[in-house]
Amino acid sequence: SFQVVGGKVKKPGKRGRKPAKIDLKAKLERSRQSARECRARKKLRYQYLEELVSSRERAICALREELEMYKQWCMAMDQGKIPSEIKALLTGEEQGKAQQNSTKLAKAGKTEANSSNP
Repeated sequence: SFQVVGGKVKKPGKRGRKPAKIDLKAKLERSRQSARECRARKKLRYQYLEELVSSRERAICALREELEMYKQWCMAMDQGKIPSEIKALLTGEEQGKAQQNSTKLAKAGKTEANSSNP
């Protein structure tokens, strides 16, 4: 008996190779191996994500502490007090500028001295 499907005549029965029974064991083993690899990848992915979360949490804590420090500084400056850290920054910048100016002068003096000597 023939079947007509979509204008084509189909013969009963299957075409192509019939799977051998020995392939079944190999297929099961491949499936097990694939499952093991999948679980290993999943475990690694979760480890990576947990490390990422903990590092971000540490960063958040550090930023919150920094923000609190700046709030304290602002409150102190509102009361007319200059925090020692800001004083140190300001005096450090002034010293840095003075050092830069002195090194510029020293370099300028060296180049003038070098240019006057033949």
